[in-house]
Amino acid sequence: MRTTTPLRRALITLTATAAVVLTATGSAVAVPVSGTAPAPHATALSLSPLHPVVELAADRLATADLVAAAKWGTDSPIDDPAREQQVLDNVAAQAAQLGADPDEIRTIFRDQIEANKVVQRGLFQRWTAHPDEAPTTKPDLTVVRQQINQITSALVQALADTSENRGTFACRPELALAALQVHHENHLDALHTRALHRALPSICRD
Repeated sequence: MRTTTPLRRALITLTATAAVVLTATGSAVAVPVSGTAPAPHATALSLSPLHPVVELAADRLATADLVAAAKWGTDSPIDDPAREQQVLDNVAAQAAQLGADPDEIRTIFRDQIEANKVVQRGLFQRWTAHPDEAPTTKPDLTVVRQQINQITSALVQALADTSENRGTFACRPELALAALQVHHENHLDALHTRALHRALPSICRD
């Protein structure tokens, strides 16, 4: 039986109350994101202060598709402890330079790494079951990792910038709202939605 986490409960609540707005005729209207004209009878939804954090987490997850394609059909494993340790050491060092808590940032990025592997494993399962959907070209993993490093650095900065927000009572609802917004903006499929939820539990300080 799956346990309902506080984040998942908040997401369920927000989805029920903020994902759609009922019009006077009873039809559902998607809530517009910031910068778009509001739909008739709909209330604009302001961006959560944690939106940049969740957006970058989703950007980092998007690179998992490229990593999976690069590893598919090779001896490269999904689990790469040496690479993972390098990432954790690097983010901790960057956090220290920014005045953030290195241990906290390590914990958050352990979740980012595990979320990335959720996507890779999901894609491997899909491609095994449906070989016709498997990638026919392999991205250069070195180039992909450079892109990941850039997103990672931006995410560490965003975490440092939102340190105060992440320590408040409102963090969980704000995080759930940001996840809902990013899901809507990026049209995430079930796999990437599940991975995004895996990436977020340690963002807030409980």
